[in-house]
Amino acid sequence: MSSIQVEIKNCNNIGSAAISLAQQKLNIKFAPNGTGKSTIAKAILLGAKGDQNLLNELMPFKLRKENPENKQPQIKGAEALKNIMCFNEEYVSQFVFKPNELLSNSFDIFIRTDAYKQREQEIEALVRNIKQLFSGNLELETLIANLKEMGDAFKLSKSGLSKSSTGMKGLSAGNKIQHVPAGLESYTPFIQCQNSVNWIDWQTKGYVFSELSDNCPFCTSPAADKKEQITKVGQEYDKSTIKNLIAIIAVIEKLGDYFSDEAKGKLTAITVLKDGIEKEHEAFLATVKTQIDNFTEKLERLRTLSAFQFKDGEKVAEKLPAYKLDLQFFSELNSNKIRGAIAPINASIDAVVEQAGQLQGKINQQRSEMKKAVERHQKDINEFLEYAGYRYVVEIAGEGEQAQLKLRHIDHEEHLSGGNQHLSFGERNAFAIVLFMYECLAKKPDLIILDDPISSFDKNKKYAILEMLFRRDADSCLKSKTVLMLTHDVEPIIDTIRSLEKKFSNQTSAAFLKLAAGQISESGICKDDVQTFSQICKRAVASEKHDVIKLIYMRRHCEIADNKGDAYQVLSNVFHKRERAIDTREPKGSDDNHPEMESAKFASGCAEISNHLNGFSYPDLLNQVADISALKALYGTSANGYEKLQVFRLLGLDVGNSVIQKFINETYHIENEFICQLDPAKFDTIPEYVILDTSVRLKVEQI
Repeated sequence: MSSIQVEIKNCNNIGSAAISLAQQKLNIKFAPNGTGKSTIAKAILLGAKGDQNLLNELMPFKLRKENPENKQPQIKGAEALKNIMCFNEEYVSQFVFKPNELLSNSFDIFIRTDAYKQREQEIEALVRNIKQLFSGNLELETLIANLKEMGDAFKLSKSGLSKSSTGMKGLSAGNKIQHVPAGLESYTPFIQCQNSVNWIDWQTKGYVFSELSDNCPFCTSPAADKKEQITKVGQEYDKSTIKNLIAIIAVIEKLGDYFSDEAKGKLTAITVLKDGIEKEHEAFLATVKTQIDNFTEKLERLRTLSAFQFKDGEKVAEKLPAYKLDLQFFSELNSNKIRGAIAPINASIDAVVEQAGQLQGKINQQRSEMKKAVERHQKDINEFLEYAGYRYVVEIAGEGEQAQLKLRHIDHEEHLSGGNQHLSFGERNAFAIVLFMYECLAKKPDLIILDDPISSFDKNKKYAILEMLFRRDADSCLKSKTVLMLTHDVEPIIDTIRSLEKKFSNQTSAAFLKLAAGQISESGICKDDVQTFSQICKRAVASEKHDVIKLIYMRRHCEIADNKGDAYQVLSNVFHKRERAIDTREPKGSDDNHPEMESAKFASGCAEISNHLNGFSYPDLLNQVADISALKALYGTSANGYEKLQVFRLLGLDVGNSVIQKFINETYHIENEFICQLDPAKFDTIPEYVILDTSVRLKVEQI
């Protein structure tokens, strides 16, 4: 199977890295913290976008001040990945745990599957003739827009029409454009011009300055005898009122012949009233508004016709005729022009009624598939929650496109609002990664990145998540998808390529990433690389390693086997640099010291060691361990960080830094955590900063 080769240069702490991604597999990249796993994820994401400005966000700090070679962040190989989805902290915070649902766009992710889309297309084909009447029909689109504008101009209240609606504001004071108030006749050309609104605005703004002088605020000529007239313009005319009046007159004129002759005459009469509207006018306008709203609602239902408009159990053949537009119930719109507009619509509805049986069948199939999808997703998620030990269940609630993924605690019947205020940090992350999986299934990205997704969970939850993500049918999980998992946790590798290899059906490609001097090298991990620590110790003892290194592994093997017998006692005494061996198995004496080993037990221990290390001599090995110069040389020639730290401990140097000291004494004993692990001699898992610190201390000590 082909692979994707990604090269990364000059990104944060990474000078260069070459990452190989096997397509349609889970690619686990195992690396210690500080290697640059998140940088790899960000570099691939930004590199795929092809925007160097975005990629420059990863400019290494050491190059931000001085960059004589003008090095720039670079990534090659990601440009072919057009669509990438990444699970990280940003995903958790931005895309899940919304106030009313766990995941945004629940319908698109959980229900609108490929099968659903196929059925949707089949239903669409049956109702296409109706909807096509709206598509690209400029006359019909304009009619709907104008009807909506007319309807929106008036708001209904309990007592009739709301006085605050724009239509009522424009008509309530009468038409003062046509009926110019007495004393303002000289302003008629301006009031009745096409730009009357702006003229009134200009006039009233200037009026506020008339008190400053007896001169006209516009032309500065004497105007003391005209002040009353100037003032009256502002009193009689309001910019907003005139604007609303002009707007309602304009929309009535645009609808024109779409109204019945009687309705058109009444509306025209209302718009030219001198003293404003009366109750009978208001009642007529309310009737017109109601009919327009109902008419446009029916048109919109036809324009967006879908299976969701038919409730479960409804007969399509019985409901479709109700979609027809019957003008006997829209008397104010009963005109020749409206009849011409709706005739093809009604005819197309009749044509669909003739195919009602097919449409009914497709809708029933779609509902059945949708129900099965809901039940399957709920079952899968809730089984995961149960196996992982979480006391929550999810439900997909709501009809059709309103379906939402809801959360409920098993001890409570009502849905919870969101999840942030109820779920712990670990619970949120567990939910988030499962929801992320479903979003990936819906969006089908070219690459899925999991940035350290499960390291914070306990063993049971880690495997429950792996099972949910990769162990079900390929159309229900991330199996056979190209996935990059970046982690500092070796357990997913142990589970997928050794312990449960057959269950994961060769779906995993694993590798170890090692950072050294800014360069990341990648080493493939196969089944044989995952060993028990007992196997690792035995192989090391049988290798060509230095005798001191072999004895270190031999002692560690005794410890993990809880074998504190004669051989262990001898080895322990060597590493504690005792000329006369003591036996820690015996109780301490009055001097608070353990007694010397009996000669027979000492000889037995040496003989057992000799079975694995030819020519073992206690004095010779004691001299080697006591020789500081020799140990320093051995430190320098040790091939991996694990053995370097073991030798460093023998030197007995004071590290000074308690964090580094704890790491050397405790944290590096990773073999105690897992039954199986990677051979630390082959996969150098000790972080570079720890080795650098110990190396520096050796140099300082030499000085």
